[in-house]
Amino acid sequence: MNKFIWSLCIVLISSIPTVKSQTLGSFSGTITDQQSLGIRDAYVYLLNTNLGTPTDNQGKFSIPNVPPGRYTLKVSALGFATATRSVTITAENQTLTIQLAESARRLDEVTVSAQKVEEDPQKLPFSVSTLSSKQVQDYRLWTSKDLTTLIPNLYSANPGDGRNVTSIRGIATTSYDPTVATYIDGVNQFSLDTYVSQLLDIERIEVLRGPQGTLYGRNAMGGVINIITRQPDNKTRGFVELNYGSYGQQRYSAGLRTPLVKDRLFLGISALYGQQDGFYRNAFNQSGFDRANYFMGNYYLKFLASSRWSLTLNVKHNMNRNDGAFPLASSPQEALSDPFTVNQNAVGRLMDRVINTSLSANYAGKGFTFTSQTAYQSNYRYYTQPLDGDFSPIDGVTIVDDYGKKWNNVRVGTQEFRFTSPASSTSRFNWIAGIYGFYQNNPVKQGTHFGNDAALVGAPFPNFTSISTNTGKSFGLAVYGQGTYAINPRLKLTLGLRYDYEHKKQSVLGEFQQDGDIAMVTQPDTSTTARFTAISPKASLGYQWAENHQVYATYSRGYRAGGISQLSSDPSQPPLYAYKPEYSNNVEIGLKNTFWNNQLRVNVAAFYTQVQNAQVPTLILPDAITVTRNAGQLTSKGVELEVQATPAKGLELTYQAGYTNAKYSSLNLASNGETVNLKDNRQIFTPDITSMLAVQYGYALGGAQQFRLIARGEWSYLGKQYFDLANQISQQGYSLLNARLGISSRRAELFFWGRNLSNKTFIDYAYNFGAAHLGNPRTYGATLRVNF
Repeated sequence: MNKFIWSLCIVLISSIPTVKSQTLGSFSGTITDQQSLGIRDAYVYLLNTNLGTPTDNQGKFSIPNVPPGRYTLKVSALGFATATRSVTITAENQTLTIQLAESARRLDEVTVSAQKVEEDPQKLPFSVSTLSSKQVQDYRLWTSKDLTTLIPNLYSANPGDGRNVTSIRGIATTSYDPTVATYIDGVNQFSLDTYVSQLLDIERIEVLRGPQGTLYGRNAMGGVINIITRQPDNKTRGFVELNYGSYGQQRYSAGLRTPLVKDRLFLGISALYGQQDGFYRNAFNQSGFDRANYFMGNYYLKFLASSRWSLTLNVKHNMNRNDGAFPLASSPQEALSDPFTVNQNAVGRLMDRVINTSLSANYAGKGFTFTSQTAYQSNYRYYTQPLDGDFSPIDGVTIVDDYGKKWNNVRVGTQEFRFTSPASSTSRFNWIAGIYGFYQNNPVKQGTHFGNDAALVGAPFPNFTSISTNTGKSFGLAVYGQGTYAINPRLKLTLGLRYDYEHKKQSVLGEFQQDGDIAMVTQPDTSTTARFTAISPKASLGYQWAENHQVYATYSRGYRAGGISQLSSDPSQPPLYAYKPEYSNNVEIGLKNTFWNNQLRVNVAAFYTQVQNAQVPTLILPDAITVTRNAGQLTSKGVELEVQATPAKGLELTYQAGYTNAKYSSLNLASNGETVNLKDNRQIFTPDITSMLAVQYGYALGGAQQFRLIARGEWSYLGKQYFDLANQISQQGYSLLNARLGISSRRAELFFWGRNLSNKTFIDYAYNFGAAHLGNPRTYGATLRVNF
């Protein structure tokens, strides 16, 4: 497969036509503050090109060898609001002076790559939320789970093992095939097994709400989370950050980005180590339960062959160790009555290793831009000792999965070729087209052991293991295209279409093993295949009635991949049952506004979504295997509001709110040999309200280092939500309070922080059989960061 991908890369790249030589222009200028003083180390970059440079000590810059055309220029500098300008490059030298405002006086002019090209999100005809690197630090975001309430109608949680269930607008991830796709530096984190949740050296985070099937394909029904890390350039930069908090929380990170050969070869390195003593106590042996440590690295090597060609090699790895990955009480009532206490007789150490590599080639031509990205992901995850399967002190059920590296080692390869309009295009029509392919190998071997107390969990006799081997292999291919035509300078029409083909094969083998004996086959090695196709159209119309005001309407379709059910010990759930893809149709209308010279931004959206062939998972116990069926239809509708403002110097206000009404218009589930009608029940992992208000004030203390005293408070509210489709397990609405206080300069900062200051106890995650996990208690700590 890898040889095929590389051969295809070589063929396509070699087939790109040679662009005839043309007269190149140059572009220079000065970046100043509001006192007309030059700003050193500002970074000037032409969007969607390889062309960028830092300013010198006088704030001056020069970018040579620029193909003539119209570009968008982005300027960023520490302590100043990011600004963008439209510029036209000709064969003659162009000069420009750009004045930046302090970040305390104005909002950043954000750019996103939501449509796989860099552009202004306020001009896009769908909902996009963005978090800058500064906001990631202000909110103290450590993992992608922390995005809950920061984005309207987004909820993310996990049972303690780090694999997040994420819901956007009532479209919830309920199996290993997510409904919200996560991309890190352009690479699809293919499944819950292969994604990296830690946030390290972040440039920005983009959250696209609503189906994104046309450009992103499978498993983007609810939306897409795009995480972009910082890349190296011609300026040497770096940071060191130290965090220490209650419950033994420690998090240390550092990074360096530097040119190895000026204008040609660049290196980026960042690393993260963290640990915690854990929040839980195990009553069974009176010990700490969820002690954990993790290590992550992110490495870049970027080569600029010319002003048009670039190659980027990126390697990420993440290793987790957790003594007690599932801190679950047996019921919500038990979790709330005796918080942060579990009673488990078996504690397996989680060993989790993720490797994520990619090689990207980019060509910025006169007639088009070409991008190739080849990626490989792997996840090896197992428990060194049996894991408690009944979440109680009895010797009933334990889970065994340490069968060697051949098993529980997921591997994924992806390849995308993409062509887009050139960055210098002056045409009224802009387009994007591409081909995407993947291959996945998912060998799973898991044993369910019944101990001395097996009779208490319904087993016929004690001391045996039921072993299920499920080997899944799949591959797929997709072609897509999207175009935007400017009917006039204010009105734009976008049309897009994608076709996906996917082939899956599942093999199962069942074995029975009495303690001390050899395993006997109970289910012979059997396999089946299934094929799925999907068509994902999109149409939108955006009208910009003034420079900073737009109204839009969008229709989009998304889908979640179909699959084949696994083998479990429950004879009522036969394996190798193919379930269909899940489809959604979404209509959205919205309004985007920027006021007062970019001091106030207000976005409003309303949506209506219908999901067909809803995939409903059933957790089979005690195997902890999920069996999925197409069992219903879901209707979700709601509204969203985003407000950002800097009403006075040093004062920043952010308010995000969302309301979702997500109900099953039809839902029929099998239970104890009968069919149960759950029509009108609410969707799981979907709070009806998400709300977050953040207020930050910075007071300038003066001095050469420009120190500022900063105080920040955050209030968030999550409405009522359910954790099972029968709507018997729920969490009522609750509020959380966070705060941050410290001193900051351009080169260093020291902050003291507290989270969940009211020490609210609440259910964060629960399984449909009742086992419940709490959200974190009150924590506090300090952060020291040095930038250089």
